[in-house]
Amino acid sequence: MTSEPRAAVIGWPVEHSRSPLIHGHWLKTLNLAGSYERRAVAPDAAESFFRSFAESGLIGGNVTIPHKETAFSCCDEVDETARALGAVNTLVLENGRLLGSNTDGLGFLNSLDHSAPNWDKSGEKDGKSAVVLGAGGAARAIIWALLARGLTVHLFNRTRARADALADHFGSGVHVHGPEEMAAMLEGASLLVNTTSASMGGNPALDIDLSPLPGNAVVTDIVYSPLMTPLLLLARARGLVSVDGLGMLLHQAVPGFELWFKRRPQVTRELRRLVLADMGLAQDPSTDPIAAREDTREVGQ
Repeated sequence: MTSEPRAAVIGWPVEHSRSPLIHGHWLKTLNLAGSYERRAVAPDAAESFFRSFAESGLIGGNVTIPHKETAFSCCDEVDETARALGAVNTLVLENGRLLGSNTDGLGFLNSLDHSAPNWDKSGEKDGKSAVVLGAGGAARAIIWALLARGLTVHLFNRTRARADALADHFGSGVHVHGPEEMAAMLEGASLLVNTTSASMGGNPALDIDLSPLPGNAVVTDIVYSPLMTPLLLLARARGLVSVDGLGMLLHQAVPGFELWFKRRPQVTRELRRLVLADMGLAQDPSTDPIAAREDTREVGQ
């Protein structure tokens, strides 16, 4: 008799992770056998854990901070995206081999496609450009995704050297700028992405003037707590389309679930409401672009 498949989110710490809520909801609504749990793995035990993953009792899992690079180095095989990013966030065990992928960039793109349809469709001769704030790990995945969609990326970061390193990694599609060039870059941008932790956990809000952005630009923030960051509130005050960070969290989870439990789940309003409730937030159409625009339609990937 085969035991039920088990997956987990692996990190340090993991108590805050909402992945068990997301995957548990999909298991329940799809009426599937299986479970999804939290595995707290200390940094000094991470390499050993991933090297012996076949003994964990898990068929796969999500990897969160600070283990994405360690997991990458321990995989028997990684996909093209993970190789480009040097990090994995999704693992699956197949025939005793640990396979790794990275779905962060895909989750970002699917969230934008869902909440701001046709955001990347350009009628301009020279295509579209995006302004990206920040040069950390999250920025790496998002830059990869934007380049994959054919956008030029204009990168700003407090520490120039980190931004330069990312530009060197990705090549000619990424251009690094100083703060004095912000207004000029925003003037031609179709998308503004904040990948920094500004406004999160008591951090000060971004000091940025959105007035140069075109009226049809989209503004998104990968932070989802708070849901409506000061940047997004500024964008809405200007009448710009804004996309919060919760969508990226939900959409990046889809490929892993399909790998482990062999069914492709959907990101729905019901799931969004469930996560918002866990965050202590009520669903409010006035601040939720999805609820404001959708009726009862479920949205897939």
